[in-house]
Amino acid sequence: MEAVYKSLHPDAKYALVKLVRLVGIMLLFYVKAEHAPYISEVESETVGTGVMGRMGNKGAVAIRFQFHNSDICVVNAHLAAHTEEFERRNQDFKDICRRIHIVLWLGDLNYRISDLEVDFVKDLITKKDFETLYNHDQLKRQMDEEVVFEGFTEGEIDFQPTYKYDTGSDQWDTSEKCRVPAWCDRILWKGKNIKQLCYQSHMTLKTSDHKPVSSLFETGIKVVNEELYKRTFEDIVRQIDRLENDCIPSVSLTQTEFHFENVKFMQHQAKTVTVHNDGQVPCQFEFIQKLDEPAYCKPWLTANPAKGFLAQGASVDIDLEVFVNRVTAPELNLGLQQLEDILILHLERGKDYFISITGSYLPSCFGSSLRTLCLLREPIQEVPQETLRELSKRSNCELIDSEVDKPQEIPKEIWMMVDHLFRCAKKQEDLFQQPGLRSEFEEIRDCLDSGSLDTLPGSNHSVAEALLLFLDALPEPVIPFSFYQQCLESYSDINECKQIISMLPQCHKNVFNYLTAFLQEMLRHSAHNRLDSSVLVPIFSCLVLRSNAKQDLAEKRKVKEFFLHFLVQMPPEKDIQEKLPE
Repeated sequence: MEAVYKSLHPDAKYALVKLVRLVGIMLLFYVKAEHAPYISEVESETVGTGVMGRMGNKGAVAIRFQFHNSDICVVNAHLAAHTEEFERRNQDFKDICRRIHIVLWLGDLNYRISDLEVDFVKDLITKKDFETLYNHDQLKRQMDEEVVFEGFTEGEIDFQPTYKYDTGSDQWDTSEKCRVPAWCDRILWKGKNIKQLCYQSHMTLKTSDHKPVSSLFETGIKVVNEELYKRTFEDIVRQIDRLENDCIPSVSLTQTEFHFENVKFMQHQAKTVTVHNDGQVPCQFEFIQKLDEPAYCKPWLTANPAKGFLAQGASVDIDLEVFVNRVTAPELNLGLQQLEDILILHLERGKDYFISITGSYLPSCFGSSLRTLCLLREPIQEVPQETLRELSKRSNCELIDSEVDKPQEIPKEIWMMVDHLFRCAKKQEDLFQQPGLRSEFEEIRDCLDSGSLDTLPGSNHSVAEALLLFLDALPEPVIPFSFYQQCLESYSDINECKQIISMLPQCHKNVFNYLTAFLQEMLRHSAHNRLDSSVLVPIFSCLVLRSNAKQDLAEKRKVKEFFLHFLVQMPPEKDIQEKLPE
């Protein structure tokens, strides 16, 4: 930050307006002191697109602000790496855009040069034949196909690729991977009255394997004529005052009943209702809470926008979105809650309108308890919800004494995911660190819930992320909440830790031993997969041993040290194999 400040023009005074950071992604917003009074409505946002859609190793940070009367937003993004991951980069872009309206987009977008050998690329660079090289740029191709960055503009690139160099030099990558040079670092813009004055790289900076790029823009800014604005505003207020007693706000809705069919875990479904102001005056609308309820809608439902302003004769499309996550899935799986809600659309100084929401939810192993899943021989979607409720009520003693419904040692769904990774991913690099694809997760979920396939679809990364999501969605974690405090108190003594595990309910103990045996087996292949305890412990410890309240830093450290005992105390290989049955 100090280095950035020192690089500002010495003949001008600058003020730091905002700093936003997501792990290694940072955005600093400075403004000339003379312009500072005209900066308002400064907001920032971070969007993680790494593992489980939340980790900050990939994603974006953004700062939105108003300068005079123009809204400007700047996004700094770091998208997925590797040449073949352009589809993931496109998905990252869409995930980010869903939550942020942007004007300037910059960062390590990680799009590469395709279909050219490294030596040929370097030869083109030597000849400064950037036009030929640019025709093979992944970002250009994806933009030409309108797959990503639709409506954005990028200036002409007349500088050599900015990646990958040996750190501290201008030498292309000499490592064994010998990366193909590429324009990973880009600056794009979208909007009116924007003119790019300069687009360049900075070859003299050598502290990274990237060469930074910069751009200078000239932007037209809307400035309000305060006197005219005040006079116009007062005229409008007087007109509205005259009409207020005669005109009551009124709207019409295209539909008041919506049904969402076959909703699935972590799968978005959306429908649109159009609200039209058919009254004689502008109106403010807002969805309001029902009596004795904490929010205007159930936690699995959102309305966007939830409030707004409609001029006379204007319309707005409101998206009604259903999304079942780890919080809402457990009760929906058992039929204790239904996809039913009533939204109240309230008009200021007007009447209320009621929108009925119904839906059907397909039960999933995601969000189901280990105990219930151990009792299921068939796929969960073939089991009536009444049966699922009855199974969830059985005590541990009933499970042990039951001869008719003898439980499985571990849920078959965990076995399928772990078995897939055990067979196919022991030597997979970046496992549990690189996210999978949303579409592949949905296929894996459907396979587990319906039993439609004997083998899981999708990449190893998608199966690995599905396993993490499964553990995260358990209503009662692998180590039940009732053992949490005891684990924290005994975290430093491995014998006491083992004693606690021995006291877990049988299915929870089996799953814990199965998972740790699997992770130990993955560590045996660390020379290939590059996994070690420093990677696995932070990821799995907070899923296996978690609190139903917010954890402080000391608790998180103890949780990691507790789980670490079971990875570093490596048993003989034959013992591991015994815990990983066919």
